[in-house]
Amino acid sequence: MQAIILAAGMGKRLKDLTKDNTKCMVKVNGVTLIDRLLHQLDNRGLSRVVIVIGYEGQKLRDYIATLDIKTEIIYVENEIYDKTNNIYSLALAQDWLCKEDTLLFESDIIFEDAVLDALIEDPRDTLALVDKYEPWMDGTCVKLADDDKIISFVPGKSFDFNDTSGYYKTVNIYKFSQYFSETHYVPFLDAYQKALGENEYYEQVLRVIAMLDDPAIKAKRLDGQKWYEIDDIQDLDIAESLFASDDERIDLINRRYGGFWRYPKLLDFCYLVNPYYPPQKMKDEIKANFETLLTEYPSGMRVNSLLAAKNFGVPQESILVGNGAAELIKSLMERIKGRTGFVRPTFEEYPNRYADGNSVSFYPDNKDYSYTADDLIGFFGDKDIDNLVIVNPDNPSGNYIKKADLLRLIEWTKEKGIKFVLDESFADFADEEENTLIDKALLYDNPHLFVMKSISKSYGVPGLRLGVLASGDTETIAWMKKDVSIWNINSFAEFYMQIEGKYKNQYEAALVKYREERRRFEAGLNSIEGIRVIPSQANFVMVELTKDVTPRELLKKLLVKHNILIKELTSKTNGGRYLRLAIRNTEDNNRLIDAMKEEL
Repeated sequence: MQAIILAAGMGKRLKDLTKDNTKCMVKVNGVTLIDRLLHQLDNRGLSRVVIVIGYEGQKLRDYIATLDIKTEIIYVENEIYDKTNNIYSLALAQDWLCKEDTLLFESDIIFEDAVLDALIEDPRDTLALVDKYEPWMDGTCVKLADDDKIISFVPGKSFDFNDTSGYYKTVNIYKFSQYFSETHYVPFLDAYQKALGENEYYEQVLRVIAMLDDPAIKAKRLDGQKWYEIDDIQDLDIAESLFASDDERIDLINRRYGGFWRYPKLLDFCYLVNPYYPPQKMKDEIKANFETLLTEYPSGMRVNSLLAAKNFGVPQESILVGNGAAELIKSLMERIKGRTGFVRPTFEEYPNRYADGNSVSFYPDNKDYSYTADDLIGFFGDKDIDNLVIVNPDNPSGNYIKKADLLRLIEWTKEKGIKFVLDESFADFADEEENTLIDKALLYDNPHLFVMKSISKSYGVPGLRLGVLASGDTETIAWMKKDVSIWNINSFAEFYMQIEGKYKNQYEAALVKYREERRRFEAGLNSIEGIRVIPSQANFVMVELTKDVTPRELLKKLLVKHNILIKELTSKTNGGRYLRLAIRNTEDNNRLIDAMKEEL
């Protein structure tokens, strides 16, 4: 068996990285794509590797000569690489293609050895490597029959986003038998090129062959093996985190702060969700208005404040909308002055926006990181603070102060002349219903009170980036409306607020279902030896590891072996062995429980 690598292209979308080098010379974690690929092939005992070169071809030859590759390497030159596409490059190597069985590669693919092994070890002699379609993928897809027969090729221009559940993405790695090349591929390649020219893609030939009664090629479905196609710098960034060493991979992924849907089949228990909301009908309503929302400008702050006021039952001048609660936190924390009290550990966006010299932190003195309103009053009573910030339920502990005790805190801070910032982003998940402090009479009787709420977390729409802040201090609210951008949210977020009221009943039903799943999830975690669960009233649960394993060690095992991402809290708990686990749906939660049982 031999290999053919198509490496003539210019890789323009990688910009400066391919200004003086061909695409396969781009480095992923310090190793070029061609270096990695050639060494993977060198270990498979192939008869030869044929490389079709073009752009910066001599530079590529010189570089490969330094790599100590034992397998024979043969070069085929595409002198008109800038005027042709890869169908022409493969046509230049067609004589080699007919000499023996061939592995065919594009040079911009990075993959783990298991991908190559899956293709080589499959007894079928002619295969197209495919993977289940995911949103991060781009390019040609196929539809398959149950027996792996390729029913049809779906090029980009024929792509139907309403039909993706049945799509498989071509990985651009193939195994061709010598017989298939001689009787099918090369004859059709010649005919296709004569009819349609040299600026086409070689996969178009396979598309024609797939229409035959006996196409002689089937699909090989991957099952979780890692691969990635690198077309631009964003792809390169993803690939570097996918194929880094285990420890470095963890750090690179965490530094992304989201966007994990771009990672193949990664199950994210790090970021917080509501899996039972929004309902499908709401999603369909947003989809039905997609074109208008995409192409039309959103309203300004005044109109969006009206929408928020309608949804939360407070006057327009008492509420503003943010591009996520994070935007409002930044603006509010820049507005308030003086010494500010925090509970630690907590959502760090608040203390990070305030100078350490003006911060006073309360640390609960128990292993559950629990505290009460009386604990806060007792600690901060003699601290001479000007502001107090509380997240309730708190993050990451899930600690919850009931509404009656919050009302006592409001009275206490009012008597002491302390501004009270309460973040109730997770309050809807608490067992105590009707616990919100966004209430017209309460806010106007207590203008020192500021209530923050993340719509993203409670309502399961983090992609919309929505948050609100309500207060009877209309002067501060008015200042903040001028401080943030007049068009600080997009049309999709505005439309969501416009229709949200119609789905109140579904939201309440989703919360009931969520609380039931939280109780079941906590019970499942409690059944794991080495886990101590800290009861939570939020959409996450904090657990302590009681076995001789560190949070980072468990994080690494779950990520590497199970493709599950969790949040470890070592830095937040002064070296304690704590994790924060988002609560997802039953299927996902069971997968995490099973993985943790296996690793602990």
